[in-house]
Amino acid sequence: MHGWGANASMMGSVVPPLHAAGFAVLLLDARCHGHSDDETFTSMPRFAEDIAAGLAWLKHQPNIAADRVALLGHSVGAAAALLHAARHHDVGAVVSLSAFAHPAEVMRRFMADKQIPYGLLGWYVMRHVQRVIGVTFDEIAPLGTLPAVRCPILLVHGLRDRTVPVDDAYRLLATSSNARLLLVEGDHDLREAMAPHAHALVSFLHRAIEPATPAPRTGAD
Repeated sequence: MHGWGANASMMGSVVPPLHAAGFAVLLLDARCHGHSDDETFTSMPRFAEDIAAGLAWLKHQPNIAADRVALLGHSVGAAAALLHAARHHDVGAVVSLSAFAHPAEVMRRFMADKQIPYGLLGWYVMRHVQRVIGVTFDEIAPLGTLPAVRCPILLVHGLRDRTVPVDDAYRLLATSSNARLLLVEGDHDLREAMAPHAHALVSFLHRAIEPATPAPRTGAD
């Protein structure tokens, strides 16, 4: 799942190494993005709903191992993947690219960048957004959802990310023993930065979702 304001083509760089390793790949346009239908608004929880719809379709396709499915998302798409995995426990792994720790912090950084005073105006904007999307930021923040994810998680973050500080990745890592962190030389986008680390991505997915090889039997057995 792509990030906010992007579309499925943003994730195209991960397809060749995954196909070469034998994985089928489904890329989605979230609602209000790319070629998907428009709505009155979209949100990170709606990204998660779109992920659920994609998984439901995918698991009914021939030649797909429904019990060996992983999610990969970028930024808002990564937060949505963690939200889905925390609520449904129906995937074998999550790869999170450039995930933020808490959406309220993202909004406050955005307002500061646009020189919008927080005070009463910022507080009102935050309350309004939460009312529109129907949940509080605390309920959907990766800091809260990641610890509830039962499957292995690979957090990938660019060392030069100015949109989401790399400190967010360390904070997320500290919340779960199921998570590991891969730092790469890149910014928030990561499309080009992931290329040298394709092997690490493939290896993580193989370990997470491939069935374990039984130990060889001995004569004593």
